[in-house]
Amino acid sequence: MNIVDLRQTTVRQIEPLLEEEARHWRDELHWDYRGALELIKRFLDAHALAGCVAFENGVAVGYSFYVLEDQKGLIGGLYVSSKFPQDSIAPRLLEELLVSMRAIPHLARIEAQLMPFSGPVDTPLIGQGFHLYTRQFMLLDLHKTHEAKAGASAGMRLNRWNDRYFEPCAKLIYLAYTNHVDGEINDQYRSRAGALKFLKNIILLPGCGQFVPAASFVLHEPGSDELVAAVLTSEVSPGVGHTTQICVLPGYQGHGLGRMLMQTSAEALRSMKFRELTLTVTSDNRAAVLLYEKLGFHTIKTFTAGVWPR
Repeated sequence: MNIVDLRQTTVRQIEPLLEEEARHWRDELHWDYRGALELIKRFLDAHALAGCVAFENGVAVGYSFYVLEDQKGLIGGLYVSSKFPQDSIAPRLLEELLVSMRAIPHLARIEAQLMPFSGPVDTPLIGQGFHLYTRQFMLLDLHKTHEAKAGASAGMRLNRWNDRYFEPCAKLIYLAYTNHVDGEINDQYRSRAGALKFLKNIILLPGCGQFVPAASFVLHEPGSDELVAAVLTSEVSPGVGHTTQICVLPGYQGHGLGRMLMQTSAEALRSMKFRELTLTVTSDNRAAVLLYEKLGFHTIKTFTAGVWPR
């Protein structure tokens, strides 16, 4: 096996690998990953995507890449073809990638959320000093019987998403994830500036699908611009929605607001002829997992999130 710098390869060399990966996203997660792959191809064409590719007899069998954000590195992808020994190739790719990343001056943190299309990655990540979290990819069949929508409590105002909510929603996310396990996984949740960047990523960029404002809602007290809760939704393939964010202020949790927002979003998607709704959740967030299960979601895939240093 030969591992080379991703910037020294061409789209043509790894395109079959990308197409195979897209089929996994479609078949296993109901997600049209082609938009994200087109973005990857554009960076490959410009020789501007950092990472590495594994070749066997001149054939690309796996690749990984990362992006930098201030003093943080994000492992954006790791994929090894199922036609080749994933158990040996994936750890080698990870090792090569991390050697490159750790050589970058001032890099203080590495985050990874890796779908398990490349075989198990937990052992090599632990060996590289990562702290791991199990996450669940959950699915709701919108055609199945569903509970009646709950009403907003205490006279709160329910509004559809509008771009004027960017700043208030960033503040909400920052407050909602204080001392929360998801703040350990994604450090953007730890500041208002980071939360605003996160919001712009999921609403304005194609990585999490096409944003659906008609199925995205905020809750606030009458006469106040401060948000109490929010749910944001994207379309990740025709007829399939994905909840990119659901959060409630700590002082308002436990009163059914999250349930109401999820039901409101699901009902909006049904009215637009969506068939399914997906989301991801950290397994340690037991209250959220139980809520989603009560709403009819079931887990179709588990995957690993990792953070270095521990």
